[in-house]
Parts: sequence; C-alpha cells; structure tokens
Amino acid sequence: MQRVLITAGAAGIGREFARAFAATGSRVFICDIDAENLAAMAKEIPGLVASRCDMSQRAEIERMVPEAAAALGGIDVLINNAGIAGLTLPVEQYPPDDWDKVLSVNLTSMFDVSRLAIPHLKKSKAGCIINMASIAGRFGFENRSPYAATKWAVIGFTKTLAMELGAFGIRANAIAPGAVAGDRIVRVFQGRAQISGQSMEEVQAAAFAAQSIKDFIDPKDIAQLAVFLASPAAKSISGQVVPIDNDRRHA
Repeated sequence: MQRVLITAGAAGIGREFARAFAATGSRVFICDIDAENLAAMAKEIPGLVASRCDMSQRAEIERMVPEAAAALGGIDVLINNAGIAGLTLPVEQYPPDDWDKVLSVNLTSMFDVSRLAIPHLKKSKAGCIINMASIAGRFGFENRSPYAATKWAVIGFTKTLAMELGAFGIRANAIAPGAVAGDRIVRVFQGRAQISGQSMEEVQAAAFAAQSIKDFIDPKDIAQLAVFLASPAAKSISGQVVPIDNDRRHA
C-alpha cells in the first residue's frame, strides 16, 4: 500500500490523481486552496485525508507536509501538481507582481514541498516524486512567459532531484501534458482569443494543427500514467520527462 501526497488534489488533474491512487488501495492525502472541493473529495473517497493549503505561502506548506506524513504514516509518493496559469500577456506588459505569483505557486512551492517530503521519502522502500511539467516546458508558450519559464524550470528541478536522490532509491520524473480537457484550457483559449482577435474555434483549430491526434488530453489518462510511474513496473525510470500530448510537435 502506497502512501501518497498530492498537492492541488481537489479538482482537475489532481482530483483524478487522488481517485486513481485510491483505486489501487493507496492511502491518499490531498491539499488544495479550495475548501469546498476538499470537502467533496473527502466525502467521495473513504479514508482520504484533505487539508487546506495555500501553496503561495511557505508557512502553510511547512505545516501541511508534516501533517501529511503524520496522517499517512510516512510518504512513498509525492505528486507536485499545484500550479496556476497566470495572465495572457506579452513580457513587456506582464505585471511583475503577477510574474512573482506564478513563480511562487508553480516553482517555489514545488521546492518547498519536495525539501520537506524528502526526509520521509528516504524512509520509504520505493520513494517516488512526480512533478507536473507541461508542453510549455518543451516548446515555450507565447504570451505566457512565467508559466513557460516555470515549466522549463520544473524539468531541470526534476532531473536534479533524480540525480541527488537515486542513491536513496528515490525516483523523480516529470509529466508534460498537452491541452487537457477541462475548465483551465477553456480559460487559456479565451485568453489567446482575446489577445489575438481570433475566435475560440480558430484558437482551438490552431492548437490541434500542432498535434497528430486532434483532441484534448483526458485527465484520467494522466492519472493512470502517474500510477504507472509510481509502480514497480517503472522502477528503472527516473530523471525523465514523459509527454502525454497527442504528439505535440511545436508550440
């Protein structure tokens, strides 16, 4: 039975992570900023532990990770899923405070959760870290500079974790999804449409033109990929960036 900590686990991809690992019999702890969705997840999944945490606040993270380790009796799997999209604006117009906010949630919180979880992972027989990257960390992302910058950084951070922690039997990998079905991609496309003057249909067509399979990514598939990466079947996979993007070929 794996003991799994998932950040931003109350909605979207994070919710599917929680459901998928719970279905394997794992003990699951999720944190999120959305108290209502946390309560709904705790009601949906028997035994799941849910705790509110603002990932932009280091003090809250420093409270949450020890709480998770205590509730689970240790940590075997850490899924760093927390992230925000940020505004859709060119660099010269991007408000510095908003830049700082994206870096805080997408990158600094991942560092903080990881550094606090590593001592617990070292006690596991098969520790595993899964960090959420993005196609933006492979190609860049026009008018979304802080998001792209953080996702490139996540990949470097992941590879460094793999190098540092391999001697302790801990693996670290990143998942890089493409356009995932859900509310977030709708908001992203709305931002692109607004700044470009195109319709939502034109924006979606342009996105699909860059990939072989003309569809959105099912978040349930991302969750199943995470379950695999955390399993003994992936015991030799570490330091990798695993795309799940319908064969996205360019930005």
